[in-house]
Amino acid sequence: MHVELTREVIDAEGVVRALKQGSDGAVTVFDGIVRDNTRGRQTQRLEYTALEPLALTEMRRLCEEAVERFGVRDVALVHRLGDLVVGETSVLIAVASAHRGVTFEACRWLIDTLKKTVPIYKREIFVDGAEWGHGEPFPPELVASR
Repeated sequence: MHVELTREVIDAEGVVRALKQGSDGAVTVFDGIVRDNTRGRQTQRLEYTALEPLALTEMRRLCEEAVERFGVRDVALVHRLGDLVVGETSVLIAVASAHRGVTFEACRWLIDTLKKTVPIYKREIFVDGAEWGHGEPFPPELVASR
């Protein structure tokens, strides 16, 4: 398991390379990137902050739960902090397993749950002002299964 908060550019290829093993039939990757607009407003950059010790603890717990819940072999979860510009990776999740189906399910559950439970905060800087990010609504089917 690889869990990390970083202020450096995330090396997606390196994270995936370190995760893969010969017993894996699939590695599914979620590469969350800074887009150039949100709700019709042009984005200049994002600023991420976190309650770091708590965030790392919760990220580890989520990875452990994903392994148990979905039966995947291993998980990597890396989140950027600091200032990010359009096109940069803000969060990378990689899930490895013998079979692909569970990797997709675990990856989706991890990003949706991370956004809801991990104390990482996003400030969106637009051309016409700034506000703290609201994120996307948490899927109700995941709330019921938690």
